[in-house]
Parts: sequence; C-alpha cells; structure tokens
Amino acid sequence: MTLQTSDFDYELPAEFIAQSAVEPRDSSRLMVLHRETAHNAPHIEHRIFRDLRDYINPGDVLVLNQTRVIPARLHARKPTGGLIEVLLLEKIMDRRWLAMIGGRNVTPDMRLTLQDANGEPATSLQIVEVRDGSQRVVEFEAPIEPLLDALGEMPLPPYIHTPLSDPERYQTVYAHTPGSVAAPTAGLHFTADLLIALQQHGVEIAYCTLHVGPGTFLPVRAEQLADHTLHAEYAELRAEDAQRINAAKLRGNRVIAVGTTSVRTLETAALRSAGAAGEDVCPWRPVIAIAEHTTLFITPGDRFRVVDAMITNFHLPQSTLLMLVSAFAGRDLIRQAYETAKQTGYRFYSLGDAMLIL
Repeated sequence: MTLQTSDFDYELPAEFIAQSAVEPRDSSRLMVLHRETAHNAPHIEHRIFRDLRDYINPGDVLVLNQTRVIPARLHARKPTGGLIEVLLLEKIMDRRWLAMIGGRNVTPDMRLTLQDANGEPATSLQIVEVRDGSQRVVEFEAPIEPLLDALGEMPLPPYIHTPLSDPERYQTVYAHTPGSVAAPTAGLHFTADLLIALQQHGVEIAYCTLHVGPGTFLPVRAEQLADHTLHAEYAELRAEDAQRINAAKLRGNRVIAVGTTSVRTLETAALRSAGAAGEDVCPWRPVIAIAEHTTLFITPGDRFRVVDAMITNFHLPQSTLLMLVSAFAGRDLIRQAYETAKQTGYRFYSLGDAMLIL
C-alpha cells in the first residue's frame, strides 16, 4: 500500500498547543499506550510523568539524547540596512556554517553585519554558497560560538508565541553537547530527581547524541511518503553505550528510547551493525558505535530492530515524527490515542504532555 502524507493529517484547535511548560517538569501528564494486552487489545492509561517508574523494570535501559540547543537565531543587517534573520543549522568547519536565511535578495558574496544589544556592530558574515531554498553556507569573520550567548536567541518553534522566561527550560536537564536548533522535547519532562529515582530502582541510563535540525519538525510536502527525503542530522552513539544496550537485550530487558531522535539514532546504529545474515530469524539486531549523519526516515511498515518502548510527545500533523510513532504503534492506534488526548485535555507539541508507548 502506498502511504500518502494526507494519511497522517488531523485537526487540532490552537488552544491545545502548549505555550509554556508545566512546573515541575515531571508534573506533565503521561498517556500510557499499551500496544498489546493480555487480551491482545490496545489499552490507554492516564498518569503523571513522574509515575514512569511504574512501567520500567530493573535492568531496562533508558536511552537519552544529550544534545544541547544552541541560541541559533541571529539578526543581521544587509549592506542596504535591511534586517534579516539567520538561523544556524550546522557547523561545517571552523568559521563556516550551514544556515537558513529569512530575507530576500541575499546573494553570494554579500556581507551581513551582526549587532550587539546596543545596536553596535559585533561581527560579520559572508554568504559563500547558495543551497536549496533559503539555505546558505555562511562564513563568519571569527568563530561565532563565543558570541552566541550574547547575540543569539533560542530558536523556539513558530507555534510557540510566549517568550521563555528562562532559556534553560527549553533544554533537558542532561543536555551536554551543543549542536541542536530544537530541543529533543520528550526529554524535557525529566527532572534530576526522577532520573536518580529510576537509577535507584535499577534502571540503567545510556546516552546518544542527535543534533536536531528544523527539518525534523517540518510538514512533509510530498504527496507520497516515498518521495520525501529527511534532512541529514548528526547522530552519535558511543561504544560504551552500545555495549550497555546490547547487554540489556541479551539478558531479556527492554531498550526504552526517550524521543524520536533517540529512536532514529539507535535504529541507525542497528542498521550499521555487521552480520545482517540471519536477521529474519533474530528478533533484534545489536547496535554499534556510530558518528555520522543520518537520514533514516521511519514510516509504517518499517521494522524496529532494537527499540522496545518509546517516550514521546504529541506531534504535528503530517510530520515525520507522527509517521515514526505511527510506525511503532500502528497508524490506527495513534489516531485513536490522539483523539483521546484531545477529548481529555492533553497539551500538544514541544512544551506539551508526554506519551509512553509500550
């Protein structure tokens, strides 16, 4: 069956889109979605996120994406004085970045000026290459990282209209490696106390890194899913974390991915492992250490090789994230869960509530 992008559409009134995060972090609501029960029928529970311990067993591995969001939104002036927006996407080399430019007539070799809070010139950049759409390769006159905290803004999704009072609220408590332009939002529900409680319960923690780009959250424009290509995002899984995950699978414990970014990193690492022969008879495939760009696009019908359960948020219509969770739980079950979420007042999108899919 050919999957259409329209198969993943749904109506969501604006009042369901969370404009601010709840406090404390682990007081958000948690929908627990059981894909199968003793009667082979799906089941939904309504809990609070801090109840997560009730569903994770000692020896299970929780995989967290430790990427950190950078203040990637910059404001610059053209030589004519016009203001434009520069959204940094990925560092290419020392002073060169791939960026998305919000403005017209931004041509090769044009030099743009970044200003400080007082309106004084702080540094400049030059357009060195034109890429698809609004993407450009830019080169700064000096490394931009030391200036980002002073000149940059946190790149909140366009559906969030309330400014953050504290930029750290758009970071996970375990954020470590800078590089994302959007938060891995499933992880925003964790507190340090909850993570400690889970470890005391016997749950193991493993980390991965996937630097989230804006393409992850954009609606799919192609009519058919087969015609869509996901933007490449840097993914990394260290050898010690891969060993921890494989050991859990060997002893019969579960691997629980926190967020679709962790899912894609783990499934990419499983695809890269050697010994594909016998895959059809083995219920899972080991993961190996990786450090690469992934374009893995998971849609219904795809096989999950390592992930047993998933923590995620409620996603935008026609997004690749909604397609991934539909692949994991089934399109009809996800549609049912989202309708239940609307009927019972769950908060949607990046700063909203969570779902645990078992």
